[in-house]
Amino acid sequence: MNLSFAEDRILAVVAHPDDAELLCAGTLARAKEDGADISICVCCNGDKGHSSRPVENLAEVRQQEMAAAADVLGANLYLLNIPDGELADNTANRRSLIEIVRRCKTTHLLAHASTDYHPDHQAASKLAEAASWFSASRGHKTESPALHSPPALWWMDTVNMLGFEPGLFIDVSDYASVKEDMLACHRSQLARSNDGDFSSLLELMRLQYRTRGMQSGVEAAEAFRIHPAFKRVRAA
Repeated sequence: MNLSFAEDRILAVVAHPDDAELLCAGTLARAKEDGADISICVCCNGDKGHSSRPVENLAEVRQQEMAAAADVLGANLYLLNIPDGELADNTANRRSLIEIVRRCKTTHLLAHASTDYHPDHQAASKLAEAASWFSASRGHKTESPALHSPPALWWMDTVNMLGFEPGLFIDVSDYASVKEDMLACHRSQLARSNDGDFSSLLELMRLQYRTRGMQSGVEAAEAFRIHPAFKRVRAA
């Protein structure tokens, strides 16, 4: 299957500043090369992701890291700036994300699977599904006009692939280096690799993209599942 993203405007909605790297950056890089417009919305500010040596002003540090990573990709970056552990699908957050979906004129949205391990990932999943749906509702007023239709929605793989049955694989063999270059920007989190309550992010990411690549017959892949709901799928 030869899939092109050339006409798409893709928005990835992730919980934390390094989630896009782990789960969808290869697909975003491939889409960018196809000619798509690429944006990332990070919901949480990462303020609680301390290593064994706490970092002063961690939220600001992680914002700078995410900005650097987005520059590697050439993506537009949007931040909801919600403290870690406080993300919820509520009216205020929906309104903020609806505006971002509309401002990006999103045709294709990538979001966390609702079964992923982290409560912030689960909350981001619900928020992204609701906000992307209501982005096409004229009754929900924001600064930007309503979209003509809600964007197609793909659920991203879970971290470490647990509890996720892929519906499709995107070959990112040519873009694994982009994922790694982006991840390298997140120095505050890479410094946590020796902490007992944390995993080495680079090893985790490589294991994931190589395993999904092995499963789909390529060197590196990212897995997704199409949201099979009325008005949320598109024919290729």
